[in-house]
Amino acid sequence: MLFGYAFAVIVGFLFTAVRNWSGEATPTGKTLASIAALWVAARVLLLTPWHVLAAIADTAFALAVAAGIAVPLWRGGNRRNYFFVALIVALGAANLAFYLALAGAIDLAVDRWLRFALDIVLLVMAVMGGRVIPLFTGNALPGAQPVRVVWVERTAFAGVLALIGADLAGLSGFAIAAVATVTAVAHGARLALWRPWLTARQPILWILHVSYAWIPAHLALRALAALEMVPQGPAVHALTVGAIGGLTLGMMTRVARGHTGRPLRSDRLEVAAYVLVQLAAIVRVFVPLAAPQWYLMAVAASGLLWSAAFASFTVAFWPVLTRPRLDGREG
Repeated sequence: MLFGYAFAVIVGFLFTAVRNWSGEATPTGKTLASIAALWVAARVLLLTPWHVLAAIADTAFALAVAAGIAVPLWRGGNRRNYFFVALIVALGAANLAFYLALAGAIDLAVDRWLRFALDIVLLVMAVMGGRVIPLFTGNALPGAQPVRVVWVERTAFAGVLALIGADLAGLSGFAIAAVATVTAVAHGARLALWRPWLTARQPILWILHVSYAWIPAHLALRALAALEMVPQGPAVHALTVGAIGGLTLGMMTRVARGHTGRPLRSDRLEVAAYVLVQLAAIVRVFVPLAAPQWYLMAVAASGLLWSAAFASFTVAFWPVLTRPRLDGREG
């Protein structure tokens, strides 16, 4: 889910966004197909005994993606977004380190690299969410006027960076709890300033706000877990099932509609997918906390809800993504 699914969605977003930011072409045609083939090869090879080849394919995928966004950013003089290249390389490095740790080639715990990768994905979602959620909300709801407060923005990002550093250093206990608590408050304040309650009647907007709310929830649970007040699992799944699942589903539906010339509104299947993915997160995070004896039932139910959400997305968008744009434009 992390190095396969989440990484692929981030790449899809960046290949679309970097083209808009830089005015230069990102990989298309045979180049894009080759990059996608590396990703597919790694997923298939993981099911075989040849994990070394899977690691090579995954690492090549990350480097190809980094080059695929670095070149247009450089040609377009878009220095503001160079850091995305570093984030892609960091995520690829975490994936490679994960392979090496599993093989016993490096003397560091496997979960250290998973946590680092989760922190990188958290940073990517914080950056992307901060750019697109207020923009989409303001464009669709002129009276919404999402607010940005400089010190809140800086604290939110500084907190995530501090958490990355703390996790890399292997810190635990009060240090992690303090950083996670401050960062949770900052991201909660950030979301409140976007006035999410005004999006209640527009599912294509509220899915982004509700999904972003899982980020401060994740951070608050991380703080509690660091103090050994709750298990680590709910914090992880608040980020993965709630934030990653909800934000990627919300962005995929919106981008698919926008880039196929369709109106930016959600149909019933899309709304069903939004509700199902949120229920999957609620069940996975809170049922084990409230009733630990129902843990296995919660995992199974959450998995079914998650699968139903993405099945709804597939049914709704397979005919959309396999046909030409409604407006006749390329894309």
